This record gives sequence, structure tokens and C-alpha cells, in this order.
Amino acid sequence: MTTLKSSVLRTVDVARRAGYSVQQVRNLERDGVLPPATRTAAGYRIYGETHVRSSLAYRALAAATGPVEAKRIMRTVHERPAAEALALLDAAHARLDRERKDLELAEAAAAAISAEPIEDVRPSDSMSVSELATALGVRPSALRHWDAEGLAVPDRVPPRGTRRYSPAQTRDARIVHQLRGAGYRIAPLRELMPSLRLGPGQDEVGAALAARAASVAARSRALLDAAVPLGAVLAGR
Repeated sequence: MTTLKSSVLRTVDVARRAGYSVQQVRNLERDGVLPPATRTAAGYRIYGETHVRSSLAYRALAAATGPVEAKRIMRTVHERPAAEALALLDAAHARLDRERKDLELAEAAAAAISAEPIEDVRPSDSMSVSELATALGVRPSALRHWDAEGLAVPDRVPPRGTRRYSPAQTRDARIVHQLRGAGYRIAPLRELMPSLRLGPGQDEVGAALAARAASVAARSRALLDAAVPLGAVLAGR
């Protein structure tokens, strides 16, 4: 009976079946993604089915979690108790679940706030940092950070350069506040804010949010794809 460990495979066999180059297979072994291969008397590597399964699992995990976390999971699979590997997989699923829920909140918040019209703007409608911070329920330092990142940039009033937020800039701060609370990081917000400032019905906003949703779905599918080869590797330990 052939088991995960009994098949005799060359490096090139593993590479062909897993979709890697020969050098990549060697690198994966070096990094602990694959368990150590046995060696012939002449020093040639001998692999088995578990190495193919590990390669396939890593490929899917890298798409789902990124290569660094995928390597961590695979090393845990080979070197630590199975419960520790399963805990890492549970955490990966939980992160995707949180990201999916954050995205739903972000879509609702962005749609509601960006649709608000800005009309009849007057200088007296502007707000100071402390006034806006109080209105939003955030620290003034958060507003200064958003200013530095180019997310919600106020006017500077001479002679001291005091920050004053116009209604449009206040709306920017509200959008940032809502999206930050919904889980958006600074870097994605920098890309999204120019479109949100254009107002309602902008295709760029929908496209950006749809791209993020597609990314979450693709990573969820990749994590699912990793389950079969990972289960085989754990069963064959």
C-alpha cells in the first residue's frame, strides 16, 4: 500500500506536480515548508507524497495569508503538535471573517457620508482641531496624524498656521473616522480618499471597495484549497 511517506520521488517530480521549479522546491525544504528529504548514498534527495502535499498546501496558504505566515504555518505543521497548527489556521480564518465584516461596515459608512452635499460654505463654518476632535470623539492627535498622512488636511490660518477645518474637510475627517473604525488601514485609505472626496456615485469608490471584496473572497477560497493537502500531511505524520 502506498502512503504519503512511501512514494519515492525526485526533486523534479515534486516540482512538476506542485508547479514549482526545482530550485524553488529546494528552497522550500531549506525554509522548513517541506520536511527534510532523505538522501541516497550519492547525496541525491529522495522525496515523497508528503512533500508534494506540503508544496501544494504552501502555495494555497501563501495566497491566503501571505508567504511569511504560510511558512510559519507549514513549519508548525511539520515540527509542532497538530493542535498548534490548527490554532494558526483558525486564526487565519478569523482574520478573514473580521476583514469581511469590516468591509461591509466600510461600504455603508462611505456611502452615507460621501453622499452628503457641501453647499453654502462660509468661513464661520470652519472648526478647530479641538472642536472637531470633540465632535468626532477622537483625540486631537488622531486628527494631526490624519493631516500628516494626507487623509483629512485642514487649512492653515496665519500667522501661526493654526489648523481650521472647512465643512468639506470636516466631511473628510468623518469619512476617515468611520472607515478607520471599520478596519481600514492608513495605506488603503490614502488610495481611496481622493475618490471619496469627489462625492456620490463615483465609479472609483465602488471599484476600490469591490476590489477589496474580491481580494477577501480569493483569500478565503485559497485557505479552503489548502485544507485538503494540509489534512493529508497531518494525517500522514
